[in-house]
Amino acid sequence: MTAVLIVDDQPMQRFGFRMLLESQDDMTVVGEAGNGGEAVRQTAQLQPDVVLMDIRMPGLDGIEATRRITASGNRTRVLILTTFDLDEYAYAGLRAGASGFLVKDAQPEELLSGIRAVASGDAVVAPSLTRRLLDAFADQLPSDPAGPSETLAEDARLTSLTEREREILTAIGQGWTNTEIAERFHLAESTVKTHVGRVLAKTGARDRVQAVILAYDTRLVKPS
Repeated sequence: MTAVLIVDDQPMQRFGFRMLLESQDDMTVVGEAGNGGEAVRQTAQLQPDVVLMDIRMPGLDGIEATRRITASGNRTRVLILTTFDLDEYAYAGLRAGASGFLVKDAQPEELLSGIRAVASGDAVVAPSLTRRLLDAFADQLPSDPAGPSETLAEDARLTSLTEREREILTAIGQGWTNTEIAERFHLAESTVKTHVGRVLAKTGARDRVQAVILAYDTRLVKPS
């Protein structure tokens, strides 16, 4: 059973989501919140599997709420709801630690499958789309006065990676699928999956989307 916390400042929107989710045998709504502050508090209290997070809300917005929830270290994953499929809010949400985003006018089946995917540890956005987002908003990336080589050497998240694992992380950052990585490095796809799992574990990336962002932050991959 997937426990979901619904966060939206519109009561009717929350009601609609609740009706949809509670019609499913494998989902239960454990709470609702009308703003980001309530979302953070209820997440800490209820420990839901997934938070369905709106962006624009009074007080603490969905981006900052997502950042606080994912920084807390609990197992809860956040699925962002946004108006457009490629905008600054989706970008900011992913950077804050969300496991994916969906547009608000998504079909019910898309929303349900998205929640299930996030709950199982997958990301609800293709790495290639994550790279498009990062490229589109590359001017918001932090500056790198030290240069790429020094940043790579100094970033603690990369120090435990083997040379092969750094290559795999770079490929993930470029938006490649496991199949494409396997072909590029002449590896079995099962071997690639093992490498990807080790990269996520060693770097602390929550999922493949966060690995793409890590590759940008550490300058393994540069904006196109």
